[in-house]
Amino acid sequence: FDSGSDNLKAESMGIIRQISQVLQQENGMSLKIVGHTDADGADDSNMRLSKNRAEAVKNALVNIYNIDDGRLSTEGKGESQPVADNDNAEGKAQNRRVEFIKQ
Repeated sequence: FDSGSDNLKAESMGIIRQISQVLQQENGMSLKIVGHTDADGADDSNMRLSKNRAEAVKNALVNIYNIDDGRLSTEGKGESQPVADNDNAEGKAQNRRVEFIKQ
């Protein structure tokens, strides 16, 4: 994701397609999609943005790949769980992500 955006990037669509294929093969599998942000911006707006990022991925799986939306839940974590340093552009880019958790 670009900074401050919940728009899916074209390069993200490959992994979303792969996730959809797994879900199509494993009919009983459900996923939680967890959105994250970098540390730029206010905590409340980052929480909202992270939830919107998770929703954007869910919407792609439902609307493009016809995955039943009942199999997908979303959650936003804001900036609370960084995987990289928020002091540089590369780290911030790594923190702008979604994670998939099998349920």
